[in-house]
Amino acid sequence: ELKEIVFVIQSQSNSFHSKRAEDLKRDILKQAADLGKELPTVLLIHQMDGHEGAWTILPLMKDFSVTYGRNSSWIFFCEEDTRIQVVKLLETLGRFDGSKEWFLGKALYDEESTIIHHYAFAENPTVFQFPDFAAGWALSIPLVNKLAKKLKSEPLKSDFTIDLKHEIALYIWQKGEGLHLTPVPEFCTDDVSSYKVDHCATTFSNFLPLCGEPVKKEDVFVAVKTCQKFHGDRIPVVKRTWEREAALIEYYSDYADISIPTIDLGIPNTDRGHCGKTFAILERFLNHSSPRSPWLLIVDDDTLISIFRLRKLLSCYDPNEPVFLGERYGYGLGTGGYSYITGGGGMVFSRVAVQKLLASKCRCYSMDAPDDMVLGMCFSGLGIPITHSPLFHQARPMDYPKGYLSHQIPISFHKHWNIDPVKVYFTWLAPNTEESLNGKKVGYNREDL
Repeated sequence: ELKEIVFVIQSQSNSFHSKRAEDLKRDILKQAADLGKELPTVLLIHQMDGHEGAWTILPLMKDFSVTYGRNSSWIFFCEEDTRIQVVKLLETLGRFDGSKEWFLGKALYDEESTIIHHYAFAENPTVFQFPDFAAGWALSIPLVNKLAKKLKSEPLKSDFTIDLKHEIALYIWQKGEGLHLTPVPEFCTDDVSSYKVDHCATTFSNFLPLCGEPVKKEDVFVAVKTCQKFHGDRIPVVKRTWEREAALIEYYSDYADISIPTIDLGIPNTDRGHCGKTFAILERFLNHSSPRSPWLLIVDDDTLISIFRLRKLLSCYDPNEPVFLGERYGYGLGTGGYSYITGGGGMVFSRVAVQKLLASKCRCYSMDAPDDMVLGMCFSGLGIPITHSPLFHQARPMDYPKGYLSHQIPISFHKHWNIDPVKVYFTWLAPNTEESLNGKKVGYNREDL
């Protein structure tokens, strides 16, 4: 029965995202009403009581078990851009015995071991499958009850949340004592308009959101963090690739080099963390940058980014809101920690967010503290939620499953390690798939990377 499915939408409190999630909720309930069925429960993660870590799902298992453990059969999770054919979803879940433990989804796997999964299953990473959240995924209530019981006796460790879909699958698998993911072909990430979707219970609106005209080039002030030892190898890559997309760009270093040019902020370089440098950039943006752009992008000198696509994405956000946008990680969320935007993929701030941050007393606890984590801690203390976009990436394209990237139009990747970064940019991020490089037309096949 439809009423036995609890839908959980991975929503966010930012106005753009919460509206998309509300639209999906309305669509699910309308489909149910049109069927003449008793309406299911539809929950939005950002509206659920509790704590900062609700988006990591596992801390909610106890509540799910207590509230829905008796009268429901399935918890079905989806993203705000997942599209659901309710009738087909009912048929699909009906194939599985809801009185048994099930973990269902569209399977992803690593083709090679990767840093974002701590090099798990290094001998053969393809053996471990984890769900593509974009396609939706489901837990049967007996499994929810089991997980709730386990979490009660063994609380989650207070460490990092980096790739939630992989970490949830690992927790459920329990080193071989628990369940593997069962792949479900009806959970799809093909676009709803594709000829392939006739059998699909779920589809995904392939996205780079665009909510009107892209923001103007001059509305995005770009700050590149660098240091003297990387002036010779990393900065030339920026200049050969994405610098041309930026109208306003400054390079911040520990040494003023007029050939780039770089600006010495008077902050000594640190081997790690760079918190002092980042706060100096925020201060400069607020008080000294001209013109007064509504958006600030801070990137590392080995970040590869599409400013062209970022301008499209920013058309969806209100610069009058405090927005802190990028790829979300978590720290200590099982015990009341905080979420943060990981710096390598790029951190985007509205001017209002920077104003609120610098008006507070929150600052680096040391010059070499991790800047992205300190910012997360500060914004959490101010009650300003960070905004996650899966289109920013802390690692290289080969560090992600091909099936995961196949329904994205990515905005950034990070690191030059063991890759040709210029090739990666022109393959994945350039405004056109073919770009002129040194007067020659180049086109690369993503499969080569």
